Amino acid sequence: MTQLKLTYFDFHGGRGEPARLAMHIGNIAFEDARFSAKTFPEVRKTTPLGQVPTLHVDGVQVTQSDAITRYVGKLAGLYPTDPFQALLCDEVLDAVEDLNVKLGTTFGLTGAALQEARTALVNGAFPTYLGWLQRQLQAHGGEYFADNRLTIADLKVFPFVRGLNSGHLDHVPTDMVEKIAPQLNAHMQRIAQTPAVAQYYAKFKA
Repeated sequence: MTQLKLTYFDFHGGRGEPARLAMHIGNIAFEDARFSAKTFPEVRKTTPLGQVPTLHVDGVQVTQSDAITRYVGKLAGLYPTDPFQALLCDEVLDAVEDLNVKLGTTFGLTGAALQEARTALVNGAFPTYLGWLQRQLQAHGGEYFADNRLTIADLKVFPFVRGLNSGHLDHVPTDMVEKIAPQLNAHMQRIAQTPAVAQYYAKFKA
């Protein structure tokens, strides 16, 4: 059996969450190596590019979050085998990663600089991308982004929307997604209620 170890921050969200969810849903055994933000400076020294998540596959360390998510998605049966459906899936992964990068540039800012940067996203990139994601969802049946079933595209969008709604991002209104793209909120709630996903989060509340 392939030995897998995923290393990422100890919180529910971010770039590591889609891979965690995919492996849980697919009953893929893996070591869930979590660390606190305080210890990240030391952890990053052990990574190829100074960033996380990383995945060890039989001892070989791999970087790049979407590559990791795609790999474990294939193991879990959550990645389309049809080339066009795989393309649609990848398109959504890359779009959300665009948003991750844009949002990431605001971390580390404080005060007026943070407010200005986040407000620019709320008035610019967020509506553009969230509107596009909603249209993609509608265009492919309204429930899933590709292959007419749960795929890693859904698992990539889910924690991002969840994060926007969380109230943990200063200057990002918690009702923004509902106002801009209510079908994405409905999608998030539907994914959260998927038995395997609900079970995953329930185990952390015990």
